[in-house]
Amino acid sequence: MTSSEIDTAMVLAAGLGTRMKPLTNDTPKPLLRVAGSTLLDRTLSRAREIGVARAVVNAHYLSDQVRAHLCDDRDVLLSDETDHLLETGGGVKKALALIDRPAFLVVNSDNVWTGAAALQPLLDAWRPETMDALLLMVPIENARGYTRAGDFSLDPDGRLVRRGDALRAPFVYTGAQILSAEAFDGAPEGPFSLNLVWDALIARGRAFGCAHAGGWVDVGTPEGITTAEAALAEAGEL
Repeated sequence: MTSSEIDTAMVLAAGLGTRMKPLTNDTPKPLLRVAGSTLLDRTLSRAREIGVARAVVNAHYLSDQVRAHLCDDRDVLLSDETDHLLETGGGVKKALALIDRPAFLVVNSDNVWTGAAALQPLLDAWRPETMDALLLMVPIENARGYTRAGDFSLDPDGRLVRRGDALRAPFVYTGAQILSAEAFDGAPEGPFSLNLVWDALIARGRAFGCAHAGGWVDVGTPEGITTAEAALAEAGEL
């Protein structure tokens, strides 16, 4: 499979949005708006601008609103988690039959990137013969509003190295990645985190990272909306 064959995205949109309260009391977080557009629509647009035409979106909290929002888009399928919230890894595994691809884009719905074709580095760097996971990251200094210690470094071949006990890691994961379907072979049933998949792939040398040159904001709190709108304004992307 070449990068041009990555034509399907899994959009993770099933979170409870607890840190976003009170904004999420009556609205699911993916339908909150940043600079006039919902987070979900922004995420789908980012996938489409690099040629990813199909999408599967999972939903749990206030899932009827997400379903109604997507009802006119024939290129988007809903993976319904209304009855059981499956976390990130379990959500992707449940949706594999709908995704129906050997490798696919996975994107969180609560991130905002600045810069043109922000997800393109994933397509450019994807090498299925050596990779089962490729994570899009930003240098920690480009993570707007970020206050933690970073997530990963890269070895000389671009493989992921977790921060571990180090005081700081140079890269922050931005919520976008390419995964192979084979990465879920042997994964448990029910809820589990994608960290479980990553750790197994890191141990096998099959997890890599690449960098986005622009900015990034995690829209996880109400303050994150303000931060994202400021970043978009500074980048001339409102």
